[in-house]
Amino acid sequence: MWGDDYDDASLLSEFPLVRVPGVYESYYSRPDIPNRILLNLNGWIALATHSHSRHENDLPWDPDPKELAERGAIDIILHGHTHIPRVEEELGIIYINPGHMKSHDKKGYPPTFSVIEGGEELRVKILDLSGRVIIERNFARSRSV
Repeated sequence: MWGDDYDDASLLSEFPLVRVPGVYESYYSRPDIPNRILLNLNGWIALATHSHSRHENDLPWDPDPKELAERGAIDIILHGHTHIPRVEEELGIIYINPGHMKSHDKKGYPPTFSVIEGGEELRVKILDLSGRVIIERNFARSRSV
């Protein structure tokens, strides 16, 4: 689950979820809260992060998304930051940005969220709040599990 603020996740506390803080939130500078988390999604290794690249507010021990991608340690970067829905593959890495959940956003995109289903094939959908599919992509596994 990715929202606009770290505390958004409390709305879904009865569901299993992972959350990372935004780069401008006070939580981002707290050493007891991870800014980036590695996840195993049915054999697909994903990095959950607010920003898809290094950021000036990163803590010294925060892993570098680019470095993880270059050494083949991850398959997916789940990120936010831009508020622009995105499902793309670049150099074997799948980038997923679910968009945002704000009622109004200066970038001009409606509120959206993502649904990700992993298995031999990764299926990713970005939907608006009415359930209409905005983006839908399928990806074949590029490395053995």
